[in-house]
Amino acid sequence: MAPEQMAEGPESTGALPPPRPLDAIDQDILQILQADGRASIRSVAERVHVSRANAYARINRLIEDGVIRGFGARVDHQRAGQGTSAYITLKIVQNTWRTVREQLRQLPGAAHIALVGGDFDVLLLVHTPDNRALRELVLTRLQAIPEVLSTRTLLVFEEEDLEPQG
Repeated sequence: MAPEQMAEGPESTGALPPPRPLDAIDQDILQILQADGRASIRSVAERVHVSRANAYARINRLIEDGVIRGFGARVDHQRAGQGTSAYITLKIVQNTWRTVREQLRQLPGAAHIALVGGDFDVLLLVHTPDNRALRELVLTRLQAIPEVLSTRTLLVFEEEDLEPQG
């Protein structure tokens, strides 16, 4: 789906509207687009049994409401030269989440950041070219962040992105 076909997302306008309930057709549209973000309006409309205009309006509403945050590619990190993946847990200084999050966003290979409850405060997923790059990221970049009290690295041996159920 070409970007010019879609409405501007909520990021361009600021605040999100309050969430609207999603019906079965909206859920089906989401499932189709999660499986194939390049699906055409026509094919989406045919698969959910609505007109193209209706499908177009629904997709735009899902974008405007912030339900759909964007369209992207599922990447095989190994084939893309990012063969080492790790989850890194961080303990951080209390009330520094926003500051730490902004610094983590800047890290090369950072793929997912989550504030969590439990024995640690932050869970970070990274993809790096190799163990040397991972070591550099953890020992030089992460541990240099003043608000990071400690880290623990969990090396990923094998991973699989789960496909949406179709």
